[in-house]
Amino acid sequence: MQIHTIDLITAAASEVGSVSNMSRKTQVKKQLILKPTIVKPAIVKSLRTVPFESGFHFYTAIGNYTGITATNLSEFAAKIKIVPTESISFHFQRRDFQKWVHYTIQDAALAERINRIKGEQSAEGLRKETLRTVEAVLH
Repeated sequence: MQIHTIDLITAAASEVGSVSNMSRKTQVKKQLILKPTIVKPAIVKSLRTVPFESGFHFYTAIGNYTGITATNLSEFAAKIKIVPTESISFHFQRRDFQKWVHYTIQDAALAERINRIKGEQSAEGLRKETLRTVEAVLH
């Protein structure tokens, strides 16, 4: 947490020729303290954007790239909505979502939440649960 300060020096004007002890001691240093902005680490992680090369590249099978890539969690949530269900199933069974979120986005807590999603449901169910889990962090 950072607190930014701006120093303002206020000097009392003294009359020419007759400066009393009181006016010499009136020189005061005032400090304007701006209210600190506290950003939760999870929010910072959710805003993190990675280079395209490190983005999440959606595939439906090994060697079958969909042409869809996400470079941050917001894009990831948007792309989860539109990728083929085969891509959801493919990546979910390999735990690719969890790995990318944990190691690339560096959000271990979100990766663990995604990991708790029951894999026995339909691909559409996995899509909805993954999207709900990711959007909970974004909002």
